[in-house]
Amino acid sequence: MTLKTSAIRMIAAVLAVCLIAIAPSSAQQIGVKRAVLLQRDLPIPGYEVLLVKATIAVGGREGKHTHAGTLVAYVLEGELTLEVEGQPTRVVKAGESALIEPGRVHEGINKGVVPTTAVVTFIAEKGKPLTTPVVP
Repeated sequence: MTLKTSAIRMIAAVLAVCLIAIAPSSAQQIGVKRAVLLQRDLPIPGYEVLLVKATIAVGGREGKHTHAGTLVAYVLEGELTLEVEGQPTRVVKAGESALIEPGRVHEGINKGVVPTTAVVTFIAEKGKPLTTPVVP
């Protein structure tokens, strides 16, 4: 195996792990696509920031899950019905934002008529799973 082939396989493996780390269980989610736009260490020791583009198809849902860090989302297109444990369900429309505290059970559902696209920022401790599915 050449050095170039080894490097390509290593990069592919790292990307696969990153995508798995931010995605809830595929058995729970329907019509959800995520792309990591940026992942960097923060000047706060042991913490990192991730910037993710999330798209949820019409009728799609994330499945109930939690995050190890704070999530801040800005909806670019469409709308998202956001169910957060301990809070009333709300609809977040294009141009609006939402914040989810670490460990809070939540789910985003696209009950609208167009795909929902959001830019999501995570501030999280390194080494902890970013997303943890909640099994009913």
